[in-house]
Amino acid sequence: MVKALDMKNEHLKKEHHTQIKNESYIKQEQYIEVAVALPVSHTFTYKVPEHFAQNYLIGMRVLVPFGRRRITGYVLATKEENGSCYKSKLILDLLDDIPLFPPSMIPLFHWISRYYIHPIGEVIRTALPVGLDSHDVSLVVATQKGVEKLNLNLLTPAESYVINQLQAIGDRTLPLKSLTDMNKKNSGKSPVSYALIKKMVKDDLIEITSELKKDKTRIKMEKFISISPSLDKRLSDLELSDLDNSDCDTLLNRLSKLDTLSKKRQAIIQIVSRHNEISMAALKKEVPTAPKLVPIMAETGYLTILERQVFRDPFGDAVEPDIPPELTDEQAQVVNQVREKIDAGFQRYLLSGVTGSGKTEVYMRLVTDVITRGMRAIMLVPEISLISQTERRFRARFGNRVAILHSGLSKGELLDQWHRIAKGEVSIVIGARSAIFAPVANLGIIIVDEEHDTSYKQETGLRYNARDIAIVRAQQHNIPVILGSATPSIQSYYNACQGRFEELFLKKRVNRHPLPEITLVDLKKYKDCGWRDKLVTPELSKEISACLAKGEQVLIFLNRRGFATFPVCESCGEAIKCKFCDITMTLHKDESEFRCHLCGFSISSTIDTANIRTSTGKNFYSMKVSSDIKCLKCGSAKIKPLGFGTERIETLLKSMYPDARIIRLDQDTGGKKGATVQILKKVKNRTVDIIVGTQMLAKGHDFPAITLVGVICADLSLNFPDFRAGERTFQLLAQVAGRAGRGDRPGKVIMQTYNPEHFSIEASKNQDFVQFYNSEIPFRKALSYPPFSRIIQLKISGLDIEKVKAHALLIGEICNNFIEVYNQKENPEPVQMLGPIEAGIPKISMRYRWQILFKSPSATLLNRIVHHLISDKKSFAVKEISIGIDVDPYFMM
Repeated sequence: MVKALDMKNEHLKKEHHTQIKNESYIKQEQYIEVAVALPVSHTFTYKVPEHFAQNYLIGMRVLVPFGRRRITGYVLATKEENGSCYKSKLILDLLDDIPLFPPSMIPLFHWISRYYIHPIGEVIRTALPVGLDSHDVSLVVATQKGVEKLNLNLLTPAESYVINQLQAIGDRTLPLKSLTDMNKKNSGKSPVSYALIKKMVKDDLIEITSELKKDKTRIKMEKFISISPSLDKRLSDLELSDLDNSDCDTLLNRLSKLDTLSKKRQAIIQIVSRHNEISMAALKKEVPTAPKLVPIMAETGYLTILERQVFRDPFGDAVEPDIPPELTDEQAQVVNQVREKIDAGFQRYLLSGVTGSGKTEVYMRLVTDVITRGMRAIMLVPEISLISQTERRFRARFGNRVAILHSGLSKGELLDQWHRIAKGEVSIVIGARSAIFAPVANLGIIIVDEEHDTSYKQETGLRYNARDIAIVRAQQHNIPVILGSATPSIQSYYNACQGRFEELFLKKRVNRHPLPEITLVDLKKYKDCGWRDKLVTPELSKEISACLAKGEQVLIFLNRRGFATFPVCESCGEAIKCKFCDITMTLHKDESEFRCHLCGFSISSTIDTANIRTSTGKNFYSMKVSSDIKCLKCGSAKIKPLGFGTERIETLLKSMYPDARIIRLDQDTGGKKGATVQILKKVKNRTVDIIVGTQMLAKGHDFPAITLVGVICADLSLNFPDFRAGERTFQLLAQVAGRAGRGDRPGKVIMQTYNPEHFSIEASKNQDFVQFYNSEIPFRKALSYPPFSRIIQLKISGLDIEKVKAHALLIGEICNNFIEVYNQKENPEPVQMLGPIEAGIPKISMRYRWQILFKSPSATLLNRIVHHLISDKKSFAVKEISIGIDVDPYFMM
C-alpha cells in the first residue's frame, strides 16, 4: 500500500515537472531570422508573439514592421536569443498555412545571393510565384485646404498639378510612386519631385497615408455542398436509403410531408443526394439561384457547406497512357552508366546526343528509377512551347504525378502548382528556368534539356543562369545532374574535356535514319536578282514545290519577326528609330503599326498592299506606307519599309504557293495563352503544309512529317558584336536542321548564307559540334574569354546622358585603381577591365546606358572587386543612376 502511494507521488512529481518544463518552453521568448523583400544584403531578427509560437515554420512568409512600413519577410531559421543589442520587433502576421519552400533550399538561396551579388530577400522573392508580396503602399490624399487653395488659384503650377491629378481620381487618393512617375517616360523626368511632396505635406495641402497591399495571387477556395447529417437521419427513418434515382420523386414527396419545401429546394436536395457532394459552381449550373438558397437550407439543417482549396488545372487535353519502348543499345548504355553511379551522390553528366537520338526517353527512364527509390525529379526545358510536348510525354508515362511551372500559366495556376509541389503531391516538376526554384523535398535528380540554350539566363532583376544553379543544387543535395544537348555549350564541353563532367553519347537517331542532307546556297550570286529570289532562292523554291507535291511538310526558319525590320525615310534615307530607344522600329503589317521590340512603343500605320508585286519580286519593297510617324531628321512622312521578317516571308510564300496551307509561329502569333500549343497541334495533325517561324521552332520539337527545312538567312546572328555570336549561330542552325527527317522519310535542309566559308556555317552543314569547338576554342583562349575566364558586367543607366557618362567614368576610375593595386602584387590571376564604354544599344526606354566588363580566371576575385565597389556608397548608391550587376553575362549589347 505504502509502495503504491510512493509510486503515485513519484508519478505526480514527474507530471508536475513536465508541466513546468512545457510552461517554461511556452513562455520562453522565441526569435526568428527573417530575410525581407527589399534591396538589403543581410537578414534581420524578429521576435515571435506567443500566439504564433506554435504555428510558424521555416519557409513561411511573415508580415513584419520595417521602419515605418509593413513588408513581407521569409523565415530562414529559428534563434534562441536576439543576438544583438537592439530590441527585436514582433512579427505582425503569418501569411502562409504551409511553408513555401523546404529548409533544404535555404543554403541554395544564400549561395545565389553571394554568387550573383543580389540581396537574399529579393532572391527568395524571385524564386517564389509572382504576386506573393504583401507590403505597405504610400497613398497621397488631397486635404480640404489644398482643394480650397486650388479653387482660389493660390497654388504654384507644380502644386496645382498635384491637386488636379488627385482630383481626377474619384476618391482623391493616388499611390505616391504613381504620382512621382507621371510623364517620366515622355519627358525623361517627372514634374512631381519628392521635395515638392514634402513641402506640400508640411503646408497641409496633402497627406501621406499607408495601406497594406495584400497578395495579388491567392489560393482558390470553393464551397462544396452535401446532405447534412440530420437530414441523412430523417431519410434513414423513412427507410428511403435504398431508393435509386428513379424513385427520387417518391422520396421528395414523402419528405415534403415533414417539411414544406419549394420545388427549387427539392431539386437542390435531389441533385446533392445524387452526387453525395457537389461544388457550388456545378450546382449553380443546374439551379441558378442555388447560391442564395443553399445558405438558408444549411441554416435549417438540410445541407452542409464545406469550403476547401481547389486546384486550377493548367494542363490541356487528357493524354493516353504510353508503353515504354524498347531502348536502343546506345540509350540502354547511357541509362546503365548513370544507374551504376546513382548511389555515389553528386555526379555531373553531359549527354551529347544528335537530334532525334531519343534523349527524352533516357530522361524518363532515369526519372522512373528515382521515383522507384521514393525520390523526386526536376526537369528543365528552355522554351514554353517545348514544355507542352515534354509535359504530355511525361504525363503519358507518369500520370498526375507531374507538375508544371512556367510564366505561361496564370498567376492562380502557378500558385496552385507551387502548393502541390510544396505539399509533396507530385513526383516530377517540368518547367522553364524558374522551375529550378521548385520547392521539391527529397530531390533525386535534376535534368537540364537543351542545356546550351540562352533562355536559361534571366536578363532582368536577379540575373541568374538556371543551368548553373541546377548544378549547385544537385551538389547541395548530393544527387546527379544531367545536362543534355545536341549542340552543347562551349563551357559545358570544355568542362567535359577537363574531366569535370562525365560525357555520355547518343550518336545515332532512334529510327536509324541518317541526319538530313544539308545544302548551302551562296546568296552573293543572287545580289543582282529581284527580292523574291534573294529571300526564297530558286534552289529553295524548287525543293518546297517538290515537298508539297509529295504531301510532306516544310519548315521555313528566320530568326527575325515582323514585316519590315528596317524602315527608312524615302527623302533623306534616315532609319526610322524608336523615340525612346536607339533601335530601328519594325513594321508589323497584320497589326498595321511600327513597333519597337525593346520597349514596346508603337505607332499606327496604313499600308497600301495593292502595289506589292511579289510574283516577279522587282517591286517587293515599293509599297506605300502612311503613318503618324515622321522622319526625325527631315520631318518627311514618306517611309520605305526595307528589311524582312517572318511576316514578310509568310506573305511572300502565300503568293508563291497559293494552294498551300501556311501558318506562322513567332512571338506575335504565339504570344497569347494557348496560341503556341494550338499552332503546334495543327502542325502535328498535318493541317498545315508550311510553317514559318523563329527560334521558337528551332529546338526540341518532333514533327515526323517535316522533311524540308529552309533557312532564309543563316548569317543574322553571326555579325553581332558578341564573342558568343559564332557559337549561337552554330547551335541555332544545327538545331533547326535537326527538325527535318525525324520520321520515316529522309530530310533535306537548304541553308541560304552570305558566308558559306565561315567555320560556324561549315560545321553546322556537317552537323559536327567537335569541328566547331576545335575552330572556336583557340579564339576564346587567345582573347581570354570564357571558358578561360569569368566575366562580370556592370550595367550603368540613367535618364540624363551626361550624368550617366560621368558616373560610369567615375566607377571606372575607382575600379581601375583597385585593379592596378591588385595586379602590382604579381598575382597569378590578373584582372582585366574593359571600359567604361557606351553600351551597344546606347538607349533603351529613355535610359542611357554604359557598361564595364571585368575579366579574370578567378570568379572569387571578380566577386571581391564588385563587393568593394558596392561598399563605396558614394559611387554605387546614387539615386539618379542605376547600376546592374550581371555575373556571367549573355546579353552584351
